[in-house]
Amino acid sequence: MTTRFDEAAEDLRADLIAVRRELHQVVEIGLDLPVTQAVLLRELEGLGLEITLGTTLSSITAVLRGGRPGPVVLLRGDMDGLPVAEATGLPFASTSGAMHACGHDLHMAGLLGAVRLLAARRDELPGTVIFMFQPGEEGQAGGRVMIEEGVLDAAEERPVAAYAIHVDSATPRGQLVTREGAMMASASALRMVLRGTGGHAAFPQLGIDPVPVAAQLILAVQTFAARRLPATDQAVISITRLSSDSEASNVLAASVSLEANIRTLSKATLDTVRTQLPALLTGIAEANGCALECEFFASYPVTYNDPAETREVLAVLDEIVGEERVTRLAAPSMASEDFSYVLEEVPGALVFVGAAPDSGPMPLHAETAIFDDAVVPLQARVLAELAWRRLERA
Repeated sequence: MTTRFDEAAEDLRADLIAVRRELHQVVEIGLDLPVTQAVLLRELEGLGLEITLGTTLSSITAVLRGGRPGPVVLLRGDMDGLPVAEATGLPFASTSGAMHACGHDLHMAGLLGAVRLLAARRDELPGTVIFMFQPGEEGQAGGRVMIEEGVLDAAEERPVAAYAIHVDSATPRGQLVTREGAMMASASALRMVLRGTGGHAAFPQLGIDPVPVAAQLILAVQTFAARRLPATDQAVISITRLSSDSEASNVLAASVSLEANIRTLSKATLDTVRTQLPALLTGIAEANGCALECEFFASYPVTYNDPAETREVLAVLDEIVGEERVTRLAAPSMASEDFSYVLEEVPGALVFVGAAPDSGPMPLHAETAIFDDAVVPLQARVLAELAWRRLERA
């Protein structure tokens, strides 16, 4: 069916794809993205926006006030790349040693498109839109930092809803995917230092070797979810780092460092893991004469799509692209997203859009990841339409 932004979004196709490819070449990582920020500011110039820059990160908050009274809606796009050396062979590939291997360059281009679509019709716009251009999604919690710096209050009143789109290079081009409730998992870490005594590798009986004890800890971590959590509770716990302080083949380690990555879909499950797993591992260590130091790091919370908002989103998506191109996800992903911080404060939804290239599905975060940027105009009109519809029904 035809919706209000179809033709206008198509008119922007060439410009948005050109910006996306420029951003792909100048990719930066983390919270400090001065070159990326400068490109976006150039593209936002002259659109009549109230722009605020971050003070501790290279964020951009842009407020568009419509010509008709109404509430506030927030649209978000993330800006940072990954420390991956690109190996796609694309003519616009990054050569900086970093890469937009998670599609954030498409996210920025799609959000820019939504800005232009809505700004062109500001006189009719029934309310205000906050555009949140956010660095530091890839592990630095840039969304949380922007909230601390006031992004949710940029229009003097809190948004009634918030929306974001994430591309997926493993999903067919143009397929839109979301679900009510938990959409993506929380991400946390348990860092451990296991201490023995070290010693001569020829005489292990004279000391306490922490390496075989570390092996027991690893096995305990890998079986914890299966034996301590209900089968209906999804949790993924993986040992992702392991090292000892021994620097010679004939020296027993005095300590072993380990890190576990923890993914859960509810706070209750995370609380269980946070309390019971360190207790179990400490007991194993002490039974073997070792001491264990544990430190828990909470990172991104569960990305939770508000059920009522998501039902409205699904209705709009069905109308924009047809029900056959909208997937109601049966189960959440165990990956994580720091749009979760926004959704803890404001009801809303995260939607995935397929951007698999013609060559077939590609893994995210890989040096060979390729995204079909033909979906950028679709991102722009979906975001613009979601914002407009939400303002209309307030």
